[in-house]
Order: sequence, then C-alpha cells, then structure tokens
Amino acid sequence: MQFEAFKQLAQSRRSIREYREESVTVTDVQDIVDCARYAPSDTNSQTWEFIAVMNRDKIKDIERFTWDRLHTMAASAEDKGLMKEARLLLKSFGPYATAFGGAPVLLVCLSTPYASKFRDRIFDPLEFGSPAIWAEEGLKSSSLAIQNMMLAAHSKGLATCPLTGPVLLAEQELRTYLSIPDDRGINMVVALGHPAVQPKTMPRKEIADILTIVE
Repeated sequence: MQFEAFKQLAQSRRSIREYREESVTVTDVQDIVDCARYAPSDTNSQTWEFIAVMNRDKIKDIERFTWDRLHTMAASAEDKGLMKEARLLLKSFGPYATAFGGAPVLLVCLSTPYASKFRDRIFDPLEFGSPAIWAEEGLKSSSLAIQNMMLAAHSKGLATCPLTGPVLLAEQELRTYLSIPDDRGINMVVALGHPAVQPKTMPRKEIADILTIVE
C-alpha cells in the first residue's frame, strides 16, 4: 500500500453513531477480525478476543441495562443534591454512552490474561509488577488490535464507533449477559454497521503540539 492511500484511510475514518438498517455479514465481521489479529502485541501474547453480537434484540438489551445504570446513578446524584449533574448524566452523557443501540453489530472487545517469557522468567521471580500492571499490558495490546479492526471496517465502507460507556456503567451486567469469564478484561465495545450519516471533520491538534523531536 502506498503511504498516501493509507493516510487517506486513517484521516477519513470517523466515529459514526447512526446506522442504516442494512445488516453486516458474518464474512465482513470475520474479515475485520482477521485484520485485528495481525496487530502487534507484547511478546506476541495476542491478548485479545472478540464477541460479535449480531442479534439486534440482544444489542437493545445491552443498551437497556446500560440506561438502567445511568438512571440509578442519576437518582443517587439527585439524592445528594447534585441535580445539575444528574440531568447532564442523562441528557448529555447517556446518548453518547449508548450510541451503539441502532447498530446491527456490537463487537465486545476483550483482553485475555497476559503472559510472557519475560514475566515468567524474570519479573515474577523478582516479584516485579502487580496484577493491575499485567492486566494493563493485556489491554494495551488489545487496543492495538481494535484500531486495526476499525481501519479494516472503514476500508470496507463500514462504520464503527468505539465506546466505553457500557463497560464504565454496566460491566458486571455485560459480563453476566454474555457469559464473559472473570479472567477476561472488557476493554470496550465497538458499534459496527453501514453509516447513515456523513460526520463533520473534527479539528485535530497540530503536529507541532503533539510531537517533540529529540536529536
């Protein structure tokens, strides 16, 4: 692939929150996950797994219990006198966190237990690190795979939107609903479908604002 072609692909990908009724094929899902699995990972640990929810009723169930948690949190905020925050939680954050409800596919992105030759042979004997550190290592590699997946979907004319709302708000409900084992981390969910809108180009920071060159 020529650089300019990749640059155009990367720069034109947008997070889409409105989808057409048209279904996504199993082959399309398999194709983009195939691209995801070629992402780099720490010591080739490949700490990723994906659950593709392709049943719209089940996606609506996930949307519903995410909203249930939002309403519970809002009620708790109101009890503390935080009326403004409760209102913003429901009217502003709520639609943003549940923007997967109209998608025909919801990809639940997991991280698997992290293991490496360095951890086994060096870090564990030295008692270096912690469960939280190793869980984070798995999430980092999983995130690399997710970006591959979203770019692959974009190249097929499909739209995606990565969301952490259902994880932040209703992780245990999501884990129970999809029978996700406790040793799997839930990184994020990614809505997938055919775009129903053409989003505006969002401003980006200038290269000079984010890049420091040390010579």
